[in-house]
Amino acid sequence: MREVLPGVARRFVGLVRRLPADARATAEWTVADTAAHVASITTMYTSILAPGGGPVPFKALVEPVRTVTVDTVADLNVMALRHFTNRDPQTLTDGLLSDVDTILKITDGTDHDRTVPWLGDSRVPVGGVLAHLVNELLVHGWDIARAQRVPWTTPPREAAPFFALFLVGMIRNGTGSLLDGPPPSDRRIAVAFRSRYTDPVTLVLHGDRVTAEDGPADVTVRFDPAALNLMMFGRVSRARTALTGKVVVSGRRPWLLPAFLRKVRLPTNARPLS
Repeated sequence: MREVLPGVARRFVGLVRRLPADARATAEWTVADTAAHVASITTMYTSILAPGGGPVPFKALVEPVRTVTVDTVADLNVMALRHFTNRDPQTLTDGLLSDVDTILKITDGTDHDRTVPWLGDSRVPVGGVLAHLVNELLVHGWDIARAQRVPWTTPPREAAPFFALFLVGMIRNGTGSLLDGPPPSDRRIAVAFRSRYTDPVTLVLHGDRVTAEDGPADVTVRFDPAALNLMMFGRVSRARTALTGKVVVSGRRPWLLPAFLRKVRLPTNARPLS
């Protein structure tokens, strides 16, 4: 991911710099708001990824970050943007690129399987945190480009590590309180995820617990990583994604997938413009 991050960051910065700061990116955010959101995450990661942890950029967010769940991430984003007040695109993007350089320096030579604390007391490998940052740049770049009708590409190989390194990495190391919520049922649901860009993995939901295991699956999901990420973040509907053929569901009990996704879910708070 260290090899991919600088190029994706430069593409995102170039996109932001060539558009008006007050142009819409989503139903709630302007281009400048979106850039500030991504820049705030990048700044926080300079602390999270530092060996032993670095100075906390926004002390008021320490407790909300520890207790956040998928369903309250929207509130955390609002709080973060109140503390990260700059909306000048040049300043924001200069800071973002500088923070990316810092992240590359502090992760040079580090063990990418080393875990660090993330939202909701979850634990994520260093490589997964880098994959999450790349995905933030890709998804929010998609938001801006779609709203302003300008080109933006999300190569599958750049999108794939979000699932393989971040999501699976967090499930293997501990989701903390991030996925808190009532379990859909006591039934064990095993979903196999298959893509030409990721290693095969089966995720199992049983009660409140999500694990990565071997064995037979109830459902098989074959996916293009970029399409799956946009669907999971609520940018594109499940029906529309299925119609493209980029996410295909099969298996012995495909009807169990919705119950699985009610637990294994991602924030969908940033609504795309219709």
